[in-house]
Amino acid sequence: MLISGLQKLTLLDYPEKTACTIFTYGCNFRCPFCHNALLVTEKNCDVIPEDEVLSFLRKRQGILDGVCITGGEPTNQKDLIPFMKKIKDMGYLVKLDTNGYNPEVLSDILSQGLCDYVAMDIKNCMEKYSLTAGIEIDTEKIKKSIKLIKEKAPDYEFRTTVVKEFHTENDIESICDNIIEKQSKFFLQQFKDSGNLIKEGLSAWDKERMAKLVDKLRKKDFNVLIRES
Repeated sequence: MLISGLQKLTLLDYPEKTACTIFTYGCNFRCPFCHNALLVTEKNCDVIPEDEVLSFLRKRQGILDGVCITGGEPTNQKDLIPFMKKIKDMGYLVKLDTNGYNPEVLSDILSQGLCDYVAMDIKNCMEKYSLTAGIEIDTEKIKKSIKLIKEKAPDYEFRTTVVKEFHTENDIESICDNIIEKQSKFFLQQFKDSGNLIKEGLSAWDKERMAKLVDKLRKKDFNVLIRES
């Protein structure tokens, strides 16, 4: 596992749980607004030894509820599944953040009961997926992962980081109407310039615009919420 960082305590990353967050290197997307760009583009970076992370988790058994695994894109890691097994064997709940572009890996994880909560990023409506992800996208892989999560994940959410230069109201409505189901938790995340982006010059929607769209979608019975990223 190429582990780049460890946030020892988070009350936000795993809903209603006390957790830590593990960051992995590398991603198969190049989203211009990615707020962890160095995890995506940096090469030959220092890594935290897996044994060090597991030692930390052993010492926190009974103190932390869960472990969030994020990136980058964790499903790119060839050792992800055995690593998750080690965490589950300690009794932790596991949350996985993913872009959904490795549905075969995701299927193995869910079939083996290694993940308790999946958070999948929905980059945009299908027509604009490649533009927003920064590479040419086979949207059938995205659709397959969404279906897997709905059918097999014990708990899950979908989320979209809304960027003025990439998303319109119609795009977000299309995601709701054509990708997710009304009972699915769907978070709209306010874009924030972390200073560590792949592309500069991007901007967020204003809060009033976001609130109006959320109100419109809720009136159509979609389970949409706002989360500041």
